[in-house]
Amino acid sequence: MTEVPEHLLRRSKERRAALGLPVPGGAPGATAAAAEPAAEPAGGAPDSGAPAGDAGKIPPHLLARSQAAKSEGAPAGAAPAGAAPAAATAVATAPPPAAKGPEGHTQRLLTVVKAGSIQDVKATPTDKVHVWPHLLIGEFVASMAMSAFLLVFSAVVNAPLLAAANYNFTPNPSKAPWYFLGLQELLTMFHPMVAGVTIPGIGIFALMLAPYVDRNPSTKPEDRKFAIALFTLFVMFWAVLVIIGCFFRGPGFNFTFPWRDGVFFDL
Repeated sequence: MTEVPEHLLRRSKERRAALGLPVPGGAPGATAAAAEPAAEPAGGAPDSGAPAGDAGKIPPHLLARSQAAKSEGAPAGAAPAGAAPAAATAVATAPPPAAKGPEGHTQRLLTVVKAGSIQDVKATPTDKVHVWPHLLIGEFVASMAMSAFLLVFSAVVNAPLLAAANYNFTPNPSKAPWYFLGLQELLTMFHPMVAGVTIPGIGIFALMLAPYVDRNPSTKPEDRKFAIALFTLFVMFWAVLVIIGCFFRGPGFNFTFPWRDGVFFDL
């Protein structure tokens, strides 16, 4: 918090002493008695040692109020008869002067506190949007565009339907659909138990554990390097097996080159 300037603290102590109030940080007896040397004499003239006006530290109306309070608390006959009415008149008629700083600027004590130190900003910026209409409109437009593409593609390109299956004739090579060619490719390298159960099971189990291993809450791609690397590794591993099974396997499911022997695969 902003510290109060020293000249304001000093002025506050002097005024509290002039009003007869306890002065913070002073002796227990440093109240109105501290202002007695600067008060007016009984004759009503200001003391020569206490400056008055703009150049003084204690305003005249505070000196008059202190003199009136001292006169009321004194025994009978201790103060002149006209001292208290004169002090009351001075208090009633004297306008309160404006407090001036070291450079002549009028200011209050509370203006020293900066507004930013007591303000609490509750509205924090966010990059989130509502599902409706922002997300659902985009998904609806994407689904309509995909439906239109499939409609045009199916009207122009014929479906790759072959002749009726003949159970007395097995085509060579005999290949599974493209989404199962990765498993068929693994069968050429490992035992059926390893290729059909162990390796796919380990891959699926690893993907299930990924959210528990990578607990990064960020949604930015540059902050999710582990998750992106894991998913890319899985996709590339399966894509390579599918590409080899589609284009690099010929009769007898033997390895071949498509630019030399052709492509033995129908979509």
